[in-house]
Amino acid sequence: MKLAYIATYPPRECGIGTFTNNLFKSMLNGNVNQNEENEGFVVALNDNELEYKYPDEVKATIRQDYQEDYLKAVKYINLSGADVCILQHEFGIFGGQSGVYILPLLHRLEIPLVVTLHTILKAPSYNEKAILKEICKMANKVVVMSIKAIEFLTTIYDVPKEKIALIEHGVPDIHFNPEKSKKEFKLENKKVLLTFGFIGRSKGIETVIKALPDVVKKYPELIYIVLGKTHPNVLRHSGEEYRISLLRLVKNLHLEKHVLFLNEFIDEQNLFKYLYACDIYITPYLNEAQITSGTLSYAVGVGAAVLSTPYWHAAELLAKGRGRLFHFNDSDELANTLSQLFDNPEQLKKLKNKAGEYGKKITWPKTGEKYVALAGKILEEEHLEVDKKESELDLLILPPFSLTHINRLTDDTGIIQHAKFGIPNLKEGYCLDDNSRALLMVLMAYRQMKDKRALELSPIYLSYIHYLQNPDGTFRNFLSFSRNFLDEKGSEDSFGRTIWALGYLLGNAPNDAYYQTGRLIFFNAAPNFEKLTSIRGIANTMIGISYYLKSNPSDDSMTERLRNFANVLMKHYKENQSDGWTWFESLLAYDNGILPLALLHSAEILNDEIITQTAIDSMNFLTEHTLKDNYLSIIGNEKWYKKEGERSVFAQQPIDAMAMVLMYHQAFHVTNDKEYLNKLYTSFLWFLGENDLRMSLYDFETKGCCDGFESYGVNRNQGAESSLAYLISHLTVLQAYEEFHRSDLKLV
Repeated sequence: MKLAYIATYPPRECGIGTFTNNLFKSMLNGNVNQNEENEGFVVALNDNELEYKYPDEVKATIRQDYQEDYLKAVKYINLSGADVCILQHEFGIFGGQSGVYILPLLHRLEIPLVVTLHTILKAPSYNEKAILKEICKMANKVVVMSIKAIEFLTTIYDVPKEKIALIEHGVPDIHFNPEKSKKEFKLENKKVLLTFGFIGRSKGIETVIKALPDVVKKYPELIYIVLGKTHPNVLRHSGEEYRISLLRLVKNLHLEKHVLFLNEFIDEQNLFKYLYACDIYITPYLNEAQITSGTLSYAVGVGAAVLSTPYWHAAELLAKGRGRLFHFNDSDELANTLSQLFDNPEQLKKLKNKAGEYGKKITWPKTGEKYVALAGKILEEEHLEVDKKESELDLLILPPFSLTHINRLTDDTGIIQHAKFGIPNLKEGYCLDDNSRALLMVLMAYRQMKDKRALELSPIYLSYIHYLQNPDGTFRNFLSFSRNFLDEKGSEDSFGRTIWALGYLLGNAPNDAYYQTGRLIFFNAAPNFEKLTSIRGIANTMIGISYYLKSNPSDDSMTERLRNFANVLMKHYKENQSDGWTWFESLLAYDNGILPLALLHSAEILNDEIITQTAIDSMNFLTEHTLKDNYLSIIGNEKWYKKEGERSVFAQQPIDAMAMVLMYHQAFHVTNDKEYLNKLYTSFLWFLGENDLRMSLYDFETKGCCDGFESYGVNRNQGAESSLAYLISHLTVLQAYEEFHRSDLKLV
């Protein structure tokens, strides 16, 4: 039997990586049928941009936040000859919102799937619940490590009980002499307390420290060892703040000689020496929400005397005299329990014996045998049907998302508006339109991918917008490369696109400074809203207002402005519609999808059926004339398409494709109709060659997008407008893909 594993893996410092390493070794050595040999390989998850020197069994890697890596990995697994795939699931190790990036991989998996769940939340968010339910639906078997986990899966996540297998956390079969271990660490003649694992506030270590003064008075030879590094996520966001607070607490209680912090991630051999050297092991977690604890399993497995707060796994594992429980945050109770056990060595010995007896049943060789038997049973079952979702959205053909060309076009003033081929054309300077689009794009990229470069670029574009704003709240548009203003007041289109970007910022600001700056510019511009007359300027402004209202729904004044704008578009629609022509103008011109898109956004806010129907009718009209033969054919701006006239094919421009992608995405939001996601993806493929010329506008070398189609072929210049249109569309496809996999819809 050949096995494929997907998880974190050593040398990455991660508890699940250690678990997977032990599972891998125990399954390869734990075949129930000794006449057959198991083999396997690992697909390892990398943490952000970090790379590791993996052992030979790691045959592929996945960068956490790169969705294309997941699709490459599943292709490798499907072609590898593997019989069963074993996935370790934990929120936080997979990319996308709530780890949604793992779903496309699992949907494409062509072999049976076993999923081991390390975290099962009692009160999950909508996304967490939807994603875990989907994973369990695709799995042939779901492995959990506690009875409580089975209860949660069946009652909260609707997983059939027969699909769940209980296999307890394995414990390495490592043995040391307690006296020799104490001597090696120079702990002889000491009473040793131990806590190990990644350090974070939820671990409750301060509860133990506060309990020590009373115990130390009676047993001055006592020492408490806290073994483990600060959790990487904690370190990333808060640094060593928690560890420093513990050190300060130790000093205030004059316990410097009795508390030892070992800030390291040690190998299992040394870890088990510490476990054998300790007299009492403590897990003082602060709340019950811990369905599995590998550290607790290890402590019980070696026959340690264990004290713990009653989190879910501890309450179950330490039952029947295998350990003792104390209340959350109750240092006094812990102090009394410690004194009582040290006063009564026979009670302490009894706890160790009970734990040791149980530990013999959960060694990794036995756990590995159970997993092998489970995988074998799955392969033996006939007529196995795994519910897999199929989608026309295929990210395998998407180029990796890249800001390379945007970096090339951007300096400390803003984004250069034009390019000669892939080289910035400094002679043309900057414009407000493109810097507003650029702000929208990098905000989307940071929101979806936590792209650090996107975050670094965003203040450049925001400061350009601020610089171009006039005292009356309007905006200039053009700035020369030498930073001279080239106009007094920009177009209404540029005004509207700026409000769009600012509205999005107010709903998705990465920090308060960006939010406050965006809010200032937005409301300085607001008095000019009613002066707009261009329907595209109005439409872009409506989108920005809609984004603002999503995070500020109680702003009645802005809601009325949105309603008034919607009525203006509706008036244009009524004046121009006729039999066979359901549109806002007497021609289809440029950026056409923006008009239905604006109504779709306002319909979501205003909940107006007439607005919704008008949006859908106009969208269907645009679809009829641009989406044919399973590809997008954009109205060319050479002559456009006048009512009762001939439709122009050239020149087609990327902003029109972007508008179509965004329009169908918002249509899906409003109607929940899966067919709009198919149309969204078809529209996006225009950039990659599914178009009238069957030529890709995306340049795989420069990572930019060409400026459009002319009658002679592709315009190879790669200005900001076209490249930003491509990237916004790309991000929208990725977002739609996530949303699809969070839903219960099925694309056909």
